[in-house]
Amino acid sequence: MAAMAGVSIKVRLVSLAGDLLNLSIVDVKRLLEKAGIAPKKSLGQNFVVDPNTVKKIVRLAQIKSDSRVVEIGPGLGSLTLALIDTGAEVSVVETDGALIPLLTEVLNGGARIVHADARTVDWQDLAPGKGWDLVANLPYNIATSLVIELLDEVPSVDRMLVMVQREAGERIAAKVGDSAYGAVSVRVALRAKATVVGSVPPSVFYPKPRVASVLVAVERHKQMETSTEVTEEMIRLLRLSFGQRRKMLRKSLIEVTTSASFTISGVKPSQRPEELDVEAWLRFAEANLQAGT
Repeated sequence: MAAMAGVSIKVRLVSLAGDLLNLSIVDVKRLLEKAGIAPKKSLGQNFVVDPNTVKKIVRLAQIKSDSRVVEIGPGLGSLTLALIDTGAEVSVVETDGALIPLLTEVLNGGARIVHADARTVDWQDLAPGKGWDLVANLPYNIATSLVIELLDEVPSVDRMLVMVQREAGERIAAKVGDSAYGAVSVRVALRAKATVVGSVPPSVFYPKPRVASVLVAVERHKQMETSTEVTEEMIRLLRLSFGQRRKMLRKSLIEVTTSASFTISGVKPSQRPEELDVEAWLRFAEANLQAGT
């Protein structure tokens, strides 16, 4: 932090249609250079520097003046400025301490800044009550696990718009029959409807990532009627079966199920895990518990 002393930050903002604001790529490079820091690959830092992409994200996230929104991974605040400009109540969570002084200067009191890891932050303090929106640019290594964790453990967040690598986005939003459909897809579908709503090319980031990204809208739906015990059993079966996804269920789950599990649930022993939607998985998990395996 000592290296930040004496650094003067004067931000040139790019105006967009609708009075949204954005940091230009020139600003981003200059801010990083003056602070003597570089984007960290270990944290998946790729800053959005394209005004049209910022505008698109805010529009797809449906942020309005009465919204309460949390942004994970604001970086230097390019998207945050546009969120603030909507009149919404904005809180940001940034794990990189080196960026906090820069972010503080850029946002100039327009948002609450929390220096923390989104995986360990106190969400009850960060987003109390109900009706929160979440916007995030998530690195590949935590994208799917964090989305699931937020759905499972942070009921105050009703909607999310996450920018993730294409592969991760397709897994989050996949439906039965899609090649990307897997355990992640089932767990997301348990609590929300997820849809890929846009693509983001590498050219809109600094530095440019090697792969394309997508925007995924995740909207929480009414909780399916199930118990914690059944949910945990479903997760166990998902892990075991999708770990051997080419095998029929009677083979991949031979050590943890009985014929009664299939009979009670109506799931066919010859089916493979990617053929079952979330409702079928819940029936199968409940039946397996009833069968006493």
